[in-house]
Amino acid sequence: MPVSEKDVRNTLKTVKDPELGLDLVVLGLVYEIDIAEDGGVHVLISLTSPGCPVADQIVEDARRAVLGMEGVEQADVELTFDPPWTPNRISPLIRSSLGI
Repeated sequence: MPVSEKDVRNTLKTVKDPELGLDLVVLGLVYEIDIAEDGGVHVLISLTSPGCPVADQIVEDARRAVLGMEGVEQADVELTFDPPWTPNRISPLIRSSLGI
């Protein structure tokens, strides 16, 4: 069974921003997921800050998580800051619980 976008999102929920302790999906950092028929997955993510000191770690953690999925042959995680991330990308319920 081929991997789905939902499967990839669920896997990315295991990758946390170490400063905030919340996962990439909850934070709204996953911008795009493309799945190729040959088992390749491309994920476009952002970070809460362009100056994030653990940017490389987060990108690599996301790549490893996706690559570890059954049916994924290749994983590419690309970092972007266009458009810039804002707290508005977090769901209203989570923003409320964070006091944002």
